[in-house]
Amino acid sequence: MSTIFGKIIKGDIPSSKVFESDTLLVIKDISPQAPVHLLLIPKKEYRSLQEVPKEDLSVMSEIIDVTQSLAEKFGVADNYRLLTNIGTKAGQSVFYLHFHLIGGKALGPMA
Repeated sequence: MSTIFGKIIKGDIPSSKVFESDTLLVIKDISPQAPVHLLLIPKKEYRSLQEVPKEDLSVMSEIIDVTQSLAEKFGVADNYRLLTNIGTKAGQSVFYLHFHLIGGKALGPMA
């Protein structure tokens, strides 16, 4: 795990943990784009959503379940965005699958 997220998961880089299970880590984004900006990071390394094999799709169920719970906890359950970028043209800059849970303000339209 050579990306920043791999190093965070291993504990080599400190983070503000919000949730952790055997398969998922959720941290606060260090450069938040909104009052609530969390990163949901599977502990098993995948380059992007396209690379998650069918036998590992259960991690996606956990991501959705945890997203719903955290949206409630952080008071954004009625108004948030959950996104992941796949490829450089889509804005992916860290090639380790992760999702952004963003809310707490009007986000505006997507490009």
